[in-house]
Amino acid sequence: MNLQERDKEVVWHPFTQIKNAPFPISLVRGEGSYFYDDQGKRYIDAIASWWVNIHGHCHPYITNQITEQLKTLEHALFSGFTHEPAVQLAERLLKRLPPNQSKIFYSDDGSTAVEVGLKMAFQFWSNQSKAKTKIIAFENGYHGDTFGGMSVGARNAFNMPFSNLLFNVIHIPVPVKGKEKESLDSMSIALEKNDIAAFIFEPLIQGAGGMVIYSERLLDELIKQCNAKNVITIADEVMTGFGRTGKFFASDHLEIKPDIICMSKGITGGVMPLGATSCAQFIYDAYISDDKMKTFFHGHSYTANPTACSSALASMDLFDLPNTFENINRITQLHNSFLQKIKSHKSLIDVRQVGTIIAFEIKTNEHTHYLNSLAEYVSEFFIERGIILRPLGNIIYVLPPYCINNEDLEFIYMSIEEYLDFTSHLKTNL
Repeated sequence: MNLQERDKEVVWHPFTQIKNAPFPISLVRGEGSYFYDDQGKRYIDAIASWWVNIHGHCHPYITNQITEQLKTLEHALFSGFTHEPAVQLAERLLKRLPPNQSKIFYSDDGSTAVEVGLKMAFQFWSNQSKAKTKIIAFENGYHGDTFGGMSVGARNAFNMPFSNLLFNVIHIPVPVKGKEKESLDSMSIALEKNDIAAFIFEPLIQGAGGMVIYSERLLDELIKQCNAKNVITIADEVMTGFGRTGKFFASDHLEIKPDIICMSKGITGGVMPLGATSCAQFIYDAYISDDKMKTFFHGHSYTANPTACSSALASMDLFDLPNTFENINRITQLHNSFLQKIKSHKSLIDVRQVGTIIAFEIKTNEHTHYLNSLAEYVSEFFIERGIILRPLGNIIYVLPPYCINNEDLEFIYMSIEEYLDFTSHLKTNL
């Protein structure tokens, strides 16, 4: 059997309907912004492998730093012990994070980074014997697939089988154009209750919810309301961190900074799994006690894995080089130019962009939704052209590694335009 057939026999893939699922593409090599399959075909990784690979595949500097780390300390338990990569990474993250952040707690992916942030907030109040147990979150959000992350996310296809098991959350409208007042008023009403522990949000852009973009000014207003009511604010920067919105963190766009920030995806350059949750000093202080029951009883076997931390440190080194943000700015400008060119296309409901992320909402006979049947047609169309896009239903987006060159971006844009022209001529407008 070939690799695809062997895979079919033994592997269960994520976000994939098992019945009649096509054979997965067999990848054998990655380099820069490209993948190569077992037939020698090259693919442009236009979505940075689920938004994680920011510097390109098999980056020689990151690879070398990981190799050196493996020669000295590959892993160590992190309760009662420490090591240089974890301490140095925390120091360097805190220099990049908003100045109100003071401590780093390590985990192993984005969902667990969010889980840590939620538990930090809940126990902050519990340690003070205050009954604050409700969370405010945006409608349409996505915060991961663990139970806390599912609870604060939208109730949709991602978590429907578990809906009766999730804790209740107050969902308010996202302050998109036309819903600004509704969002602010909904927050004000929610905050009238005295049991609100925290407000969690994806700053500036909701990812899996359809690349929904809203203004930093409105988010500042919502955080301001929370601060006035002594409610903890949690920024889920799993997707938006590490340059995606044009600044190092999306929170850098804000005047009022969140109390807790959750990170993963790009933290290691997309090479090793790692999560981190930062917090303001007052959060940490609530856990300092002679009462052992006020300990933060949370941990992971691979917490602060030295090899993953060394990958993150190498990625941070690359951010210290001028060309990384030069590339971020270049991609941002190219995206914006294409947005201006394509925004009036008759096959589009909307096109929106922030930083290196650009999204296209395509007209169909169905509602805009993750399960919109357009997705399968889109994927096939672009795969045939050697471009990897993973549409969110009828929303396609480009979120590339920062090393992608102009020619490949122009080819992606041209292919998107070709697809839109193609759909505009279909009677069914699929």
